[in-house]
Amino acid sequence: MQHNVNSPRSPGLPDASGGGPAVGVAEAGTAEPAPTNGAEGRVPVPSLDGRGFARRARGYRIRIEAAHRAYAEPFPRHRNNGEHEEPYLASYSKGLPHDEYGEVDLDAYALWNRALAEPSVDAFERVPRGLDDGRPQLNPLSAFGLDVEGPDTHGLLCPPAPRMDSPEFAAELGEVYWMALLRDVHFVDFDDAPALVQAAADGLSAFSGYAGPTQGGRVTPRALFRGTSRGDLAGPFISQFLLRDVHFGTHTIRQRQDTIEPVDYVTDFGEWLAVQRGAERDTERDYAHTRYIQTPRDLAHYVHYDQAYQAYLNAALILLTSGIPNAELLDAGNPYRTTRGQMGFATFGAPHILTLLAEVDARALKANLYQQYVVHRRARPEAIGGRIEVQMRRDPGRYDGLIHPELLESDALERTRAKHGTYLLPQALGMGSPMSPEYPAGHLVVAGACTTMLKAFFNEDCPLPDPVVPDRAGTGLVPYTGSDAGRLTVGGELNKLAANIAAGRCMSGVHARPGTYQHGIRVGEQVAIGILRDQKPTTHEKGTFGLTTFDGERITI
Repeated sequence: MQHNVNSPRSPGLPDASGGGPAVGVAEAGTAEPAPTNGAEGRVPVPSLDGRGFARRARGYRIRIEAAHRAYAEPFPRHRNNGEHEEPYLASYSKGLPHDEYGEVDLDAYALWNRALAEPSVDAFERVPRGLDDGRPQLNPLSAFGLDVEGPDTHGLLCPPAPRMDSPEFAAELGEVYWMALLRDVHFVDFDDAPALVQAAADGLSAFSGYAGPTQGGRVTPRALFRGTSRGDLAGPFISQFLLRDVHFGTHTIRQRQDTIEPVDYVTDFGEWLAVQRGAERDTERDYAHTRYIQTPRDLAHYVHYDQAYQAYLNAALILLTSGIPNAELLDAGNPYRTTRGQMGFATFGAPHILTLLAEVDARALKANLYQQYVVHRRARPEAIGGRIEVQMRRDPGRYDGLIHPELLESDALERTRAKHGTYLLPQALGMGSPMSPEYPAGHLVVAGACTTMLKAFFNEDCPLPDPVVPDRAGTGLVPYTGSDAGRLTVGGELNKLAANIAAGRCMSGVHARPGTYQHGIRVGEQVAIGILRDQKPTTHEKGTFGLTTFDGERITI
């Protein structure tokens, strides 16, 4: 590894090859004898002198080894699904000029491509906007930033998204349409299988490319919109970490949130076109009436206004103040799990995990935005809804072969047209989707990263006692009395939390599952594992981090 001339090697440190001290400075590292505190007991007192060289050498070696972990292997060859061709019908173009069909202006898209190839603030400022007062793009330059902890974000692989003409994409978008139709059904009613819930389960089972959770080979009301990891099917739909009180210092946070009216947006083609061009649209919030998350619309509302790592910070605080003894709560590798005379704090304790959640959030978002802007640049489901509306009503046949027939013939689309008068995908929020490409979902990459961090610190098999669900009004919590109430664990509810966040973004209409869930969450997982591997050598304790991946593999760091 070559040193940068602007960062000369400090004298007295090992060279970058991992060898011993530099020639001529070994004598400087000779340790002086440790002083004592008197002749009687001759108890050693830690020396403040003579040990600087050894510490500097160790710290330098740790940093070099971290760099080797990040850059020893060549970066993977990133591939998209091959849909980035004129007229860019399956590519992200929100906020740029569009014609009357919602197809992007090719000259504007050429400047967009150029800015992504030669990124700078000025290059992106030169890209034409669909509206002078339209919404700005979401931080595309962060995709090109670097980090000095964890894996390089350009070295993480996210497989190509399903093509728009594939049965897999038909199933993904079909699920988002069903989610929109069920936005105001209570989660506690899913198991009772009201007619619309059963229709959604049957409709998803009919898609040949569906890859979400099933029971006995079919989608059931119990499996509907849930995740595919251990614990996702146990207990209530909503994770306990989105319901229980959060004790934050002297504050107690009840997880009741403000509400929005049961109104769907962007169901008119003129409105849809304005939104594609970057129009800002408000969603009125009712701050006076609060309730716990109890419907898909509530969950969609939560994941629109949250800070990306908020749910996981809350989960950590819930666990840290749960009263569960450390011997049961902490991961088996935590060195303070059973100690009596000392406790973890800056290492293996509360400040350690809370800080890492914020660190991994920022790094996961950089990884996500690189994949979104540079590699895949996939159009949002909202945009594809416009293609469907053109194909089915405004200009039949214009997009023949572009969209899989299983989607065009699905019951979800017909129910949507009957309810709203168009085939557009109804949005839960007035502004529609965020100003960035769809794949992978940023909330999902952060979910994978933050839940992995939490699983590394806490015992995943620890039971979570006394599960709760919202009451019918949504203003209080009542005991969950299902037959599986005793099967809820820390790991299962963390997996469910990630799945809830994934579902909430799709229930908004801004992402599609399960592809973005299965791949995006693993990108975040790799970010967290890389940071943990960099963190472990910096601790003096001989503890470890153990966790179960979303694929079910148990690893120890």
